[in-house]
Amino acid sequence: MVKQLRVFLALLGFGLVFASPAAAQSLSGVGFGDSLMAGFELGLDEGFPQKLEAALRQRGHDVTIAGAGVPGDTTSGGLERLDWSIPDGTDFVILELGGNDALRGVAPEIVRANLEKMIVALKARNITVVLAGMLAPPNMGSTYGEAFNRIYPDLAAKHGLPLYPFFLDGVITAPGLMLGDGIHPTAAGIDVMVERFVPFIEPVLLSLSAGSN
Repeated sequence: MVKQLRVFLALLGFGLVFASPAAAQSLSGVGFGDSLMAGFELGLDEGFPQKLEAALRQRGHDVTIAGAGVPGDTTSGGLERLDWSIPDGTDFVILELGGNDALRGVAPEIVRANLEKMIVALKARNITVVLAGMLAPPNMGSTYGEAFNRIYPDLAAKHGLPLYPFFLDGVITAPGLMLGDGIHPTAAGIDVMVERFVPFIEPVLLSLSAGSN
């Protein structure tokens, strides 16, 4: 009887060992965007995806975040490269595009349509979309700005997406946090962006982890 009990306990422990990794399943993300995601004029480890991954790992999250930023990319360009830029097995995508569209005065309805097609395509692959919002530059005028700035909250509400309202929040006008062009963040600026982004994305990661169990 004692021998049988030992065998049972050993088998139970064996089962628990193989059940536990699911709770600690690693999450895979992609930062998909333009030069803001590519780390324009920054070191290889100074870009937003790299620093966000490091910050999240320091907080105990088993996560990897690949960078898929292309300088100068628009929503049209992003749509064209979406399928081959996001590998199978990706759990979430931080979708950051539209800034270059606004700088070029691309019609807001085109920007909206392109972003929505990307959102629909990613969701069809069971990939969670985290939408990073952009704001139109003031020199584009109020009519353009109002139409453009509605795109991100509208799409987030329609598709049930977590929305970070403005990707450059906290750095856009701060001395020392932007490069001389006034468009791209410095390494210190990326630090501020990551610090603000971490509390926003942590609930997304926890939800994904819970859903995988």
